[in-house]
Amino acid sequence: MGVLSPALPALAAAFGVGAREIAWVFTLYLLANVAAIPVATQLADRYGRRPVYVGCVTVFAVGSAIAILAPSFGVFLFARAMQAAGAGGIFPVATAAIGDRIPPQRRGAALGMLGAIWGLAAIVGPLVGGTIAHFLSWHWIFAANIPLAAAVIVLARTHVPAEAAHARGPLDAAGTALLSAGLLATMTALTQLDAGITLAGNRTTLTTLAVAIACFALLVPTERRAAEPVISPELLANRQVRTTYALEIVIGALEGALFFIPAALVAAQGMTLVAAGGIAAVGAVVFVAVIPLAGRALDAVGSRTVLWSGAALSGAGLVLFALLMRSAVGAVAAMIVAGVGFGALLGAPTRYIITNEVAESRRATAIGLLSIFLIVGQIVGAALVGGIAGSTPGAVGFVRAYETFAALAVLAIALAFALKPRQDERATAVR
Repeated sequence: MGVLSPALPALAAAFGVGAREIAWVFTLYLLANVAAIPVATQLADRYGRRPVYVGCVTVFAVGSAIAILAPSFGVFLFARAMQAAGAGGIFPVATAAIGDRIPPQRRGAALGMLGAIWGLAAIVGPLVGGTIAHFLSWHWIFAANIPLAAAVIVLARTHVPAEAAHARGPLDAAGTALLSAGLLATMTALTQLDAGITLAGNRTTLTTLAVAIACFALLVPTERRAAEPVISPELLANRQVRTTYALEIVIGALEGALFFIPAALVAAQGMTLVAAGGIAAVGAVVFVAVIPLAGRALDAVGSRTVLWSGAALSGAGLVLFALLMRSAVGAVAAMIVAGVGFGALLGAPTRYIITNEVAESRRATAIGLLSIFLIVGQIVGAALVGGIAGSTPGAVGFVRAYETFAALAVLAIALAFALKPRQDERATAVR
């Protein structure tokens, strides 16, 4: 999504919409992505990785083509939803395919490389998008997706396994619908929360939260009755998997802190957006550099050590940022420390755990749920910053927000220590 960020002003001008409407370019994408993940991953477990992966890439490309030709903002948003529906299966299915093909003793390094590629895309994307939008047109950002998708499809036909994972039974349509509706309602509740008024005044948040609770309450008996549940009770019975999912939500919330680094620096030092973005980019570069190293460390010392170390360094970096954000040098130092920590947290460890713990027949579904929990955590983190920083104007609000994130890092450390030690992890790895 980062590649489109610099083009937002051009999009707003082209379709004659304001800031409130243009926000749906990202919001709708995120919501549709969450809804698509359980569907795509369950299909991948039933019918094989390759056909579903190729189908998801094709849907993404078709959405890109519609975006180029969109005559109105409504059609453009429909195209974004199509892109999100395709993207919902690309990363989880690719991760599951790695788990299928790579033996347990080498999965950490392989997943680390995959995470590094995605992290590199997060850095390069905004630069490429800004250049294209400035010298050509925002249309060319979407045009570039089509030949890239064609190349990915050709490669997938050779390198992504075609055989099915042998999951049986009908698709869990009711469970998928309830899960998607509950997650969409939860995300709507969080994004509409206004920290400046009482809870009773947040009517939209309360209403959508009630809908979410009802959906999740209905989901429990629905999944118990389903022949092939999208959230298998058996899956959640695994303590290692259950702890990993909880940890992924906290990691996603911590990642939400990164989105507001430039805004915090502008508030604290009056920096230009270019300078503030440059400091944030330092952390991103360190993050990408560390991801493959953390992946190799998984094979050597195990996920628990990598995760608690990453959480500790992330927390230390966020504390430093809260204390030193009024200093450019101090902010850079904080970003370096936090970048190392986030490189360990976000690269591969939780996906490594899931691929080790879950059998091939449920692997894509399990990894898809991991992606959902990460997105939910990101929404929680972003809402947390907005609520805390918005309640106290200026740099003080951001200082309090990042102190709160440091406390979340302590929770992440505790959850990481609840995971299996390396010797037990090796003994239970699923091929």
